[in-house]
Amino acid sequence: MTRTAERRIAFARWRSAVASGGNRYDDELVTALTGLGIEVSERFMEGPWPLPTDEDRVALDEVLQSAPVWLIDNILASAAPDAVAAAVAVGHRVTVLVHYFPSDDPAHCESERADLARTERAAIQAATSVVATSTWTAGELARRYGRDDVRVAVPGVAPAPLALGTPDRPHFVWLARVTETKDPLTCVEALIRVRDHAWTAQFVGPDDLDPALSDAVRRRITDSGLEDRIEVSGPQHGAELDSTWNRTDLLIHTARTEPYGMVVTEAVARRIPSIVPEHTGAAEAQQGAGDQFPVGDAEALAVALEEWLTHPETRATWSAAARYRRERLPTWRDTAEVIADALS
Repeated sequence: MTRTAERRIAFARWRSAVASGGNRYDDELVTALTGLGIEVSERFMEGPWPLPTDEDRVALDEVLQSAPVWLIDNILASAAPDAVAAAVAVGHRVTVLVHYFPSDDPAHCESERADLARTERAAIQAATSVVATSTWTAGELARRYGRDDVRVAVPGVAPAPLALGTPDRPHFVWLARVTETKDPLTCVEALIRVRDHAWTAQFVGPDDLDPALSDAVRRRITDSGLEDRIEVSGPQHGAELDSTWNRTDLLIHTARTEPYGMVVTEAVARRIPSIVPEHTGAAEAQQGAGDQFPVGDAEALAVALEEWLTHPETRATWSAAARYRRERLPTWRDTAEVIADALS
């Protein structure tokens, strides 16, 4: 952290009602910034962001006028570029923290995504500075919006015990929200293709956000006759999640768009390799501790699973890569120091 780093900042953020990587990042960041001696004033914004009402935008505008140094989540900034520009115009410093691109979210209709891409561009260009949670995201900000001065503050990782796994019958875990973006059906289809091998699998994460998709996942598992081998667990926390991690041998991650993929490094912290979509932030998080496949390609994912299931040398190589990566994971203090410098 530079000697001129701000000692007091305001943080405009929005908290999802459902557990998310963005919420986790923000919570850990506030704790780590406080540990650096920086006073953080959190301002939680209400409303259906990133599709707020006019009243929600006015509220954010008023909030950003109330302090001189701001960190603001992109889920807010992307929908309120005028508020960002107005704060900068009166001399406030506004740093936008980009966890993901709302304009990429298939939960929004095509016209909403087009509007978000337009307003997101304006907000990113108006900001004093921008921080991204991965090199991939920083590259996208440069490509999409011409912002080539983005700082990268990858998520930190808390130390975790080594997973014991389930040697007699490997256990796979898919850990995410059950949404179209996270693409659980591609994982199910790949598992069906390797059904002749011994394994069990578990889908962990909130499964009430898209009831139709959750029903489709369960129905496909049942129709394939794998309901005794694939469990849809719903969300897990604390000791229950720790127990799941402990018996996991391989993480399967299928997100169609992923700025980073905190779950991938959380697996690596336990020396668990992964298979992730290529050309996404998840591949950056993995850094070779496993394998990659084209987004949405169940057949290619199945080939990677088959390779791991049938070749002990592959399993050993992936495990060794995860061990190497585990010893070099960033801490949340590392994350906070990057952002503290960006706010200076």
